[in-house]
Amino acid sequence: MSSGCRLRVAICGAGIAGLTCALALSRHPDIEIDVFESAGKLAEVGAGIGLFPRPWQIIRELGLEQDLLKTTESRLIEGPVPSFRYRKSDQREGLEFYRLITQGALIFLHRADYQQTLLRHLPASCRTYCSKRLRTYIQRSGAIELFFEDGTSHVCDVLIGADGLKSVVRKAMLNEKADRAKAQGRWKEVSEMLSSVDPVWSGTNAYRTLIPAERLRARAPTHAVLTSPMQYLGKNGYVIAYPISRGKMINFVAFDMHHELENTKFDGPWVTISDKSSFASRFRNWEPDVQALLDCVENPLLWAIHTIPPMRSFISGRATVMGDAAHAMTPHEGSGAGQAIEVVVHPLLRAHHTLTINQDAYLLATVLGHHNTNRTNVYKALAVYDEIRRPAAYHVMEHSRMNGHYFTLHVDGVDFDSGKPREQWDNLQKLGRMFEKNWEWAWTTSVDGMVKEATYRMESF
Repeated sequence: MSSGCRLRVAICGAGIAGLTCALALSRHPDIEIDVFESAGKLAEVGAGIGLFPRPWQIIRELGLEQDLLKTTESRLIEGPVPSFRYRKSDQREGLEFYRLITQGALIFLHRADYQQTLLRHLPASCRTYCSKRLRTYIQRSGAIELFFEDGTSHVCDVLIGADGLKSVVRKAMLNEKADRAKAQGRWKEVSEMLSSVDPVWSGTNAYRTLIPAERLRARAPTHAVLTSPMQYLGKNGYVIAYPISRGKMINFVAFDMHHELENTKFDGPWVTISDKSSFASRFRNWEPDVQALLDCVENPLLWAIHTIPPMRSFISGRATVMGDAAHAMTPHEGSGAGQAIEVVVHPLLRAHHTLTINQDAYLLATVLGHHNTNRTNVYKALAVYDEIRRPAAYHVMEHSRMNGHYFTLHVDGVDFDSGKPREQWDNLQKLGRMFEKNWEWAWTTSVDGMVKEATYRMESF
């Protein structure tokens, strides 16, 4: 540890959340940063992500804007911008009924491009280690000791768990808190804490792949997805597709949803290479544009979408979790990654998971980087992060869940297939306004309010 070091921060997980957090913290030269990744090499899993203006503020502050814009055909545009087009597609002849208008452009990126850009911007002073799978940690007086599966250990002042859905940090943290609650006879809290250790199935499976644009163009030369982001909606399923990588690839996701199975146990591997025959029957009678996309799908990745039951707190002493480790959510709000980004960046937002990742990272860097934060009071700084970020993240989490119902025409008391054409059209218009209302926060608000509140609280330390 260098003599001028104010804090030693260890980050478990080198995905978008962990790396964004590391980059934001690296702006403070008196903070030592070590990133531990369980995988043998740094390789981001996933395809396309979208970023609304809210997380893009953070991208700009981190100095990533120009490099990321080189990887996409998306352009920064202010004011009202046409975005996703929505069609009712579970019929032979589809019906386009709504166009999402956002304030500011939605920027589409390839997840791997984003990760590589983060890595290029990390300073050499930020140390990154692969093949370091955390086994557990112990909080001692004034420090945390991490224990890895390879037999090594590491001592830090702050532990940040950015280790995803199956987070070891979250498990150890909740078990630690449950042990304290047991000792005090708070059995209801014990049960509540332990219920958030393991993820639960959302009842949704997503089938994801990248389609070469030339393949789709050969199949359907004028297909809307070649130039425009599209969502094809229907009963108990929907398809989202949009161009990425400067128009060379189409990001494709088909959702097969079973709302009645929410919060149950999924039988089978959560992520695996699949075949389109395993989900194509859901879309058998859908419109021709959907059939053209399905014809181009090869070896999709099955993603059984799991979530984390809400927790009372994201922290325990000097340990905290962020991103999917804290609030894994369904991807129907396009804000997961963004939420994580917001947590770290200011001196750190799944749109899919990128909104929440960015927000987590932005705010964590705000409180840890504040000049009043030191080894003796760092637990207070983490409490500020928890009190501000947790309610906001769970707000987005619930809105994403609601959008999953809307996108699959699952609205109590409404049958989108019955009634006269005018009645059906009016119902679809109401539906569009409902999911747009759920999304408005992503472009009508900024992270400035959270940062100001956190800074105000930190000044009183």
